[in-house]
Amino acid sequence: MSGETVVSTPESGDPDAAQLARFGYGQELRRVLNLFENFAVAFCYISPVVGIYSLFVLGVGTAGPRYIWLLPIVVLGQLFVALVFAELGSHYPIAGALFQWGKNLIGPNYGWWVGWIYGWALIMTVASVDTGLIIYAGPLINNIFHTTINPGDPNQILICTVLLILVQLAFNIGGVNFLGRISQIGVYFEIIGTFGIAILLAITGFHHGFDYLFTSQGAENAAANPLGVDFGGNWWLGAAFVAILAHVYIFYGFESAGDVAEEVVQASKRVPRAIISSLLTAGVTSFILVGALLLAIPAGAKGLSETVAGGVPFLISSNVSSQVIQDLALFVVCFAFFSCGLAIQAAAARLIYSYSRDHALPASGALSHVSPRFRTPVNALIVAAVIPSLFAALARFTPSSNITIAFITIPAKVNALFLLVSFAVSGIYLSFLLVVVAALIARLRGWQAQGAFRLGRWAIPVMVAGCIWLVAMLVNILIPSGITSPRGALFNYDWITLLVVVIILAIGAVYTLIAHPARRIEKLSPRGTSA
Repeated sequence: MSGETVVSTPESGDPDAAQLARFGYGQELRRVLNLFENFAVAFCYISPVVGIYSLFVLGVGTAGPRYIWLLPIVVLGQLFVALVFAELGSHYPIAGALFQWGKNLIGPNYGWWVGWIYGWALIMTVASVDTGLIIYAGPLINNIFHTTINPGDPNQILICTVLLILVQLAFNIGGVNFLGRISQIGVYFEIIGTFGIAILLAITGFHHGFDYLFTSQGAENAAANPLGVDFGGNWWLGAAFVAILAHVYIFYGFESAGDVAEEVVQASKRVPRAIISSLLTAGVTSFILVGALLLAIPAGAKGLSETVAGGVPFLISSNVSSQVIQDLALFVVCFAFFSCGLAIQAAAARLIYSYSRDHALPASGALSHVSPRFRTPVNALIVAAVIPSLFAALARFTPSSNITIAFITIPAKVNALFLLVSFAVSGIYLSFLLVVVAALIARLRGWQAQGAFRLGRWAIPVMVAGCIWLVAMLVNILIPSGITSPRGALFNYDWITLLVVVIILAIGAVYTLIAHPARRIEKLSPRGTSA
């Protein structure tokens, strides 16, 4: 994961800049990231610590300890996608990866829609990740400074989120070097937050044998389910379909190694390695941490229900008596949230920059501007900070009773921002699916990868497997099943997630009918479609 840091500029005659020029773009961004830094950006976006600390309760509360074995299934499914992205990222090492891949494989209009869906998913992910920081930062600050921060207060959530986004914005504007360095540190904190906490819990003593990981603890039955949902005694055909979403939420973000490709030295070689290695490393670290947390659940009849009520902080505090160690664990988690949000904000800004460079958005001239001093897309970064801050304001809206509009019910006591989080996942998976489908179509039409990483004869089987996987998970995420069903109660809130997808698509349709962005993209393309 190491590599010499070399600045690549058009003036130096570097092959990276020459390759970018063949796609019609000049080297405006500073090309300095080595392999480890490129890996670190993607790994911090995936962030096993953020994902597990946020979703452990959903997984174990839905399906019991056995939910850990759904994790390898998700990693394998996403590996098919990552392999396709690795080939595309090697052939098209261009900022705003998914948009550029769709555009070059199928055409400008197709690429625009990929970028539109992916961009909104990124923006909402920034908001959802950064609003989660206060859950861990609040207790940490209270312990150290004896303050009275309330992590559940909407106003304090908003203030904390906006401050965090502004700090991330400052680091991102300051240069890609900051992003690379912070992401590197973030990797070390992720390792501490996964392996370190797993080892700590093992030293303090697990409360179960490994056979516990193969039990459901009756979670498929309403009487024993700690979240109070009923799967009618069906684990594989019931609980597993919802519990797997706790892993589905985590294992994306590897594509961000391609989003910053124009800032990576030897991008054609390094981007695919960063994409694949970030996913596999996240899979291993996540499996170890989830396993350790499950074995650390207190023994006894109430152990699982107490864990679901208190989450990961309860598990750590109930097993580790030292307040100092507890605070260190909270600090590690807080830094993981910070580096994760930083990486996602950077990816979103590169997409906005790439989009605008092709005149595909309003105010494209301003949004594609690159700071001469910092060599970063400053205006795109500001947009990637302002819109998530506005979404964070939704944290102040939590209906006290169900709101029914026609056949759609907005559930009571569910935060409005939380309702949008499920779109972030569905938007990611939908844009992933569109890209893999584009790659398959292009391959069948005769397109051949020319990058340093190629799938060769395995390309079509891998792409077909990736399509099947993404369709299955997208349906699992979006399908309405009733507000009182386990999925509707815990995850997609019946029609809400699908409705948000439809609204985003409708807004995009209106804009394309009025502005015709694909025509502007076509005019700027030196060769049109490259497929």
